[in-house]
Amino acid sequence: MVWVHHHLRRLKSTRLWGGAFLCWVCLMLTTPKIPHSPKHHVFADMRNFLGVPNTLNVISNFPFLVVGVLGLVLCLQGSLFAISLRGEVWGWAFFYAGVTAMAFGSAYYHLKPDDDRVLWDRLPMMVAYASLFSSFIIERVGERVGLISLFLLLLMSLASIAYERSFNDLRLCMMFHLIPCIAIPTMTFVFPPKYTHSRYWLWAAGVYLLAKFEGIVDRKIYGSNHYIISGHSLEHLCLVMIPVLLSMMLIYRSIKIPRLGELKEWP
Repeated sequence: MVWVHHHLRRLKSTRLWGGAFLCWVCLMLTTPKIPHSPKHHVFADMRNFLGVPNTLNVISNFPFLVVGVLGLVLCLQGSLFAISLRGEVWGWAFFYAGVTAMAFGSAYYHLKPDDDRVLWDRLPMMVAYASLFSSFIIERVGERVGLISLFLLLLMSLASIAYERSFNDLRLCMMFHLIPCIAIPTMTFVFPPKYTHSRYWLWAAGVYLLAKFEGIVDRKIYGSNHYIISGHSLEHLCLVMIPVLLSMMLIYRSIKIPRLGELKEWP
């Protein structure tokens, strides 16, 4: 019985990874190259306060530092967050470390947005997305598969950045940003939750889509509120709600469906 259960989960995960790979190949073959453009670094709100260039786009990254550091401390401390596997600690620790690094990387980029500095804006985000997705895989599929995914996704994030820098093509990075947002809601309905409060994953995906929309309509939002705050600054503040929501999930959740293969690890 245990073998059948394990085999079915493995078959599901293999099909999902195979489908994701085929989608990636199709997108790379059918979509045109997306090169860097100077327009990518021109934001609606470029005001300077107290000598800080692009002030609101810079300081709106500060909440990432607060949430990232607190999350990392609580993750490693281990008594408040409901984390039952060592593999989950690795995944969530990398996630909160990535969120913390986003505060520095994004602030550094927005002080003087250009093609050279954007690397430090994107790299921490890629690490956070990769580790978040692997944490979800550990929870839904299994610890071993999730840890392998963590290693592979971190390598893929570095490869995407290297591809972007070498070939002046943003497609891999853009697809890497979309993978968790599409895969997490899909896998939510395919794999049963190990923990309670799994709806927080869907809320986080919804917040991510809202944040991306705010970034796209940066100028329209800036004009509609009489030039108080831009869509891009709101995008930062919206994105920081993702680790906030997931931290609440880690605090409140409890084991709902124990996996047969993990019962021996229980205290």
